[in-house]
Amino acid sequence: MKINNSARLSYQLMTTDDAELLYQLNQDPEVMRFISDGNPSSRETIDNVLVPRMQAYLNPNHGWGLWQVNITETNEYIGWVLVRPMNFFSDLPEFDNLELGWRFFRSSWGKGYASEAAIQIKDGLAKNPDNKIFSAIADEDNLGSIGVMKNLGMSYIKTYLHIDPLFECKVAYYQIKN
Repeated sequence: MKINNSARLSYQLMTTDDAELLYQLNQDPEVMRFISDGNPSSRETIDNVLVPRMQAYLNPNHGWGLWQVNITETNEYIGWVLVRPMNFFSDLPEFDNLELGWRFFRSSWGKGYASEAAIQIKDGLAKNPDNKIFSAIADEDNLGSIGVMKNLGMSYIKTYLHIDPLFECKVAYYQIKN
C-alpha cells in the first residue's frame, strides 16, 4: 500500500533499517512524557523491544506499520504515524478496527503536522472497506494527542485501563467509523 503525499508531508513505511530514527525520536523527555514518564528509550530497548514489536504488526499490503513522516520540501524526518489492528498484542485483536497513533519531534509540534499526517494516512486506509473503524488511545492528560483525535473527526468513547504487554495506562479512547 502507498500513501500519497499530503500538502507538506511524505510517507513511507519504516523498516528495521530505521532503528536509529526511532531511537532519536525517543530521546526527548517531552516526547516521551506520556509514554514512559519522560524516560528516553535505550538503544537496547529500541533494538530488542520496539523494532521486534513493529515487525510483528508490519504488513505493507494492509498499510500496517509505522509510517515515517518527512517534510516534503526538505525531506526532514519529523516523526511517525502508527497503524495496526486495535488490541494487536492481546488475545483478541480487532482486524477491522485500526489503531492510529503518532509521535513527532517537539520541533514539529504546533504546526499541524501530526493531524495532517494522521488524516492523510487514515484517508488512504479508508479506501479499503475491510477497515470499518479507526481508533486511537492516549493518556487522558495528553491534550495534544487528544486534539489530533478530534481533528481526525473521532469521538470520545470511554476512559479505561489499557493493558499491553509493555505497560498499563489509563487512557482516553476515541473512534470514528469508516
